[in-house]
Amino acid sequence: MWTRPAPTPRERRYDLLLGLGMAVAGVFGTELARGGAPQHVSLGIGGVEPYVLSAAIALPLCFRRRWPVPVMLMVAVLFVVIGERSVFAFSGNLVTQSALFMSIYAAVAWSRDRRLMKAAVALVFIGMFGWLTINFVKALQANAIEGPNHGLFSPYVSNVIITVALNALYFFGAYFWGRTAWATARQRYELEQQATELAAQQQANARRAVIDERLRISRELHDVVAHHISSIGIQAGGARRVMDSDPDAAKNALNVIEDSSRSAVNEMRQLLGMLRAADPDLDVGAPDPKEPQAGADRLPALIAEANALGLEVGFHQIGSPAELPKTVSVSVYRIAQEALSNVRKHSTARSAHLTLRYLGDAVELEVLDDGRPKHAPVGSRLGHVGIRERVALLGGESEIGPRPVGGFRVRVRIPLKSPIGVAGD
Repeated sequence: MWTRPAPTPRERRYDLLLGLGMAVAGVFGTELARGGAPQHVSLGIGGVEPYVLSAAIALPLCFRRRWPVPVMLMVAVLFVVIGERSVFAFSGNLVTQSALFMSIYAAVAWSRDRRLMKAAVALVFIGMFGWLTINFVKALQANAIEGPNHGLFSPYVSNVIITVALNALYFFGAYFWGRTAWATARQRYELEQQATELAAQQQANARRAVIDERLRISRELHDVVAHHISSIGIQAGGARRVMDSDPDAAKNALNVIEDSSRSAVNEMRQLLGMLRAADPDLDVGAPDPKEPQAGADRLPALIAEANALGLEVGFHQIGSPAELPKTVSVSVYRIAQEALSNVRKHSTARSAHLTLRYLGDAVELEVLDDGRPKHAPVGSRLGHVGIRERVALLGGESEIGPRPVGGFRVRVRIPLKSPIGVAGD
């Protein structure tokens, strides 16, 4: 069960000013009611009783949100006392009537104990309508409600119906207005909680995407480097066994090469293990079964696959093709794959264009489309997080976002002379 938070210091200051202001207005309203009364009125004890009661019924409102149920009960008691002791201050003073309405509203809207609130409200309602019934009985016994006009109902019955209807509107209106305010506050709280949870979830997903991308890069880097270094180790070991000239020096050199190559392979495996264990609370699972090795040379096959899925993709290559480092080649393929997948899933574009530029010291990939984001729920853009992470780890730069002329652009630039060690950073 939701519990409404206690009022803030600012809300408490507002209530204090409200209660004091209404107390002053109550005293002034009583004086106006006295001056406008058609007959002589009694000022009760000390000649100030109506004024004191008019101020007293408003002062508890200074704590209407801090202690809503006690305030409502106190105001209800004073309401009856004023009605019995100073009729002119009761019927002719708007502050007296407003105070009870506001106290009921505050009790329903701000009470943290809902069961206690309902019991207290029921007590007040029973007491008020009981008091009203007693006054009707007294008026009937004294023939106090008479009139010259007799319509469908007698003057007494007509007054009873009107009075009961107005009081029902008054009391139940205060109750349902307060209930609406409480429900609105609860809904606002739940929306804020959902927004906080969604923000945390989005942050966790983005972090997961970065870690997954690093794992993918580390696996690809491990495969590439391990293949070459393992070959060196095998060749060095074979050379050590067959070399006859200067066997001691050759043996020592080859031993160093063999040991270094095997150490490099072990260190790469340790690096991958550390990346997997970087967050023990994150279940990254086991690596996927190895797919055919991706690379820039497989871009035509990727484009053919996208065309088969209904997206018309053009391809343009600029510059003389150069042999790319394996890590860069794989990254070019993966980025193109992710960009084209996003076009299919999250854009209205029917076509896209892929450009691969060989710039000598760098390679640049650009994927353009002319569509608009679909009105259906779009993705989390974690694919973009992965692209940026991959490019950053290779020492490159990326540009991802809408184009000024419409459509979307994914452009990455990866240097070719960046040391591989950056990928393991």
